[in-house]
Amino acid sequence: MKNIAVIGAGTMGNGIAHTFAQFGFKVKLIDISKESLAKGIATITKNLDRMVAKEKISEEDKKQTLDNITTYTSIEEGVEYAGLVVEAATENEKIKLDIFRTLDKACPEDTILASNTSSISITKIAAVTNRPEMVIGMHFMNPVPIMKLVEIIRGYNTSDEVTNTIMELSKKLNKVPTEVNDYPGFVANRILMPMINEAIETLYNGVAGVQEIDTVMKLGMAHPMGPLQLADFIGLDVCHSILEVMYDGFKNPKYAPCPLLVNMVRAGKLGVKSGEGFYDYSESRKAENVAAQFKI
Repeated sequence: MKNIAVIGAGTMGNGIAHTFAQFGFKVKLIDISKESLAKGIATITKNLDRMVAKEKISEEDKKQTLDNITTYTSIEEGVEYAGLVVEAATENEKIKLDIFRTLDKACPEDTILASNTSSISITKIAAVTNRPEMVIGMHFMNPVPIMKLVEIIRGYNTSDEVTNTIMELSKKLNKVPTEVNDYPGFVANRILMPMINEAIETLYNGVAGVQEIDTVMKLGMAHPMGPLQLADFIGLDVCHSILEVMYDGFKNPKYAPCPLLVNMVRAGKLGVKSGEGFYDYSESRKAENVAAQFKI
């Protein structure tokens, strides 16, 4: 399995493509937008330059990694010879189901289909294909080239052979694969998102300010970044979508998105990618300046 196709050139997709290519796999990076593909390659190049500067890789390693990546705007062309396809499109159920219907028709019969979804049911995704036993979740963490964990999610029909293959493949990427079962939010987001949501509720209820909440969690709980900073980094729209999936899946009000989160998403205050969330990123991508609406 040396030919890998990655669907989506955004933050997760370009990180997944980078990682596979760095470890010698031939990668077809696919996106309907040429502009997104160009941005994705630029991001990969920038991240490789950073690794060269830190002497983690050589200039030749960088060149070989970039040579291993080819871009496509057509799914059918990009997946023609793929042994594995990793879908990393936006966290939208309809979009993902449509992609998997297309992949099922376009891919060779023995191609494994994986989704990088962080919350949507692998069983539901697999059900729109004629190969449910070959559909699996590969939930990489952001930033993909750095973070070690890959959540491997078995759908109801995912075969042992496919699960073992993906577990071993993840190890070849110098990752730590961890197998989990297919329930809303899996493990990572089932624990993380309620914490983020509770931090937003704490702010919403006036218990403390943005920096105070983040400071308590960083210094008191040894978290590398506070939950509000992390929400900005993930994207508030993504957090909202994951909580909605969990709320719908469990029908438990503890997973309902905080009204403040809902309103911020409606207002386009999505975090780092929009320039403002709980922090203001107009001058720096670091969480240094609290957004004007939350200044005390």
